[in-house]
Amino acid sequence: MLYVKNLFKSYEIGKTKYQVLKGIDFHVAQGEFVAVMGPSGSGKTTLLNCISCYIPFDQGSIMVGGTKLAGQDEDTLAKIRNTKLGFVFQDFMLLDGLTIRENILIPRIIQGEVEKDAEELVDKLVALFGIGHIMDKYPAEISGGEKQRAAVARSLINNPMVILADEPTGNLDSKSSRAVIETFTEAKSKMNATIFMVTHDSFAASFCDRVILLKDGTLYRQLENHGSRGEFQDRLLNVIKEMSA
Repeated sequence: MLYVKNLFKSYEIGKTKYQVLKGIDFHVAQGEFVAVMGPSGSGKTTLLNCISCYIPFDQGSIMVGGTKLAGQDEDTLAKIRNTKLGFVFQDFMLLDGLTIRENILIPRIIQGEVEKDAEELVDKLVALFGIGHIMDKYPAEISGGEKQRAAVARSLINNPMVILADEPTGNLDSKSSRAVIETFTEAKSKMNATIFMVTHDSFAASFCDRVILLKDGTLYRQLENHGSRGEFQDRLLNVIKEMSA
């Protein structure tokens, strides 16, 4: 579903060139929930920004559902972002002047396609995520966890090929964080959603099928979750400690 091959990305500051990503290779299968972890400066955010087409990369290829992202014009990239990619941000990115229902429908509104199937999908999503009671409220009237669950629903409204989540639990307390991560696992199990999540939170990552660990712009290691959530989190913490040594 998502293929990243031999990805390089650098930045130039003055006369100095900084290599941020150094030949990254991985893929994410349909219906897989994958996290990316690593210390500050490891390239996590840069990787996500390359996949989401917000910044260009120097070398390599990124494919989503068979579509190459490099070389596309801005109109095509905008269409890909709206139809093939779903986004969940740390700060929710809900519009204050719209109700939660309207916020969830924004990707369809952009397409000009708020038809019966979209309304039915909203009802399905909010029931699945337990937020039906806030549909007529505004973002200022609900909790951070409810905002993020609404943002996850919005990311699914166009049936995207991949959901890209950037530190989705970063602004939440532990109870709300768990509710949001369980929302992702529900989307995976009930809708076969494919999720690629950048996180610093080993608890959130322990719910994933696989964790990709980056260090200094390279793929340090990949861990697969074959046991209990708690055992997987312990393995993650051990490898993170090893990376820092």
